[in-house]
Amino acid sequence: MKRFRIYAVLMALLAWQFAVPVNAEEILMARSLQPFPETMLALQDSIRDHGYTLSRVQRVDIGLTGMGYKTDKYRIVFLGKIDEVREMAVKAPQMIPYLPLKISIFAEDNQTILITSNPGLYAAVAGDAVDPAIFARWESDLRSIFHEVSLSE
Repeated sequence: MKRFRIYAVLMALLAWQFAVPVNAEEILMARSLQPFPETMLALQDSIRDHGYTLSRVQRVDIGLTGMGYKTDKYRIVFLGKIDEVREMAVKAPQMIPYLPLKISIFAEDNQTILITSNPGLYAAVAGDAVDPAIFARWESDLRSIFHEVSLSE
């Protein structure tokens, strides 16, 4: 029952993180068989290898523990390409709440889960102000990052 509540809180936080409604097909997710520290390092390396800047890592587990939930390591990783983020904020200010991109990473037993919203959703938010190809590239890059991290050892 406790595990169900943790998942419910994680999903609520993820839903709150993105204002666009999402369903299972619109979420990118990967599982790593590596423990959290190794997966986090592989994620950061892959983000950099794909030309993105890791802007910050926010701890979420402390807040959950403070609310009485038992949880393991849980972080939100913020990433982007600074020039793209700045340009998008000017061309489509409605995109500001979605930027930079975010990846949730959390430990589950001896494995680690990565999850993010599919950036293809953002094309509808940006409208005609931004070339939709950028969202397709972000999706491709995130899928590649998740793939690399899930295979890392």
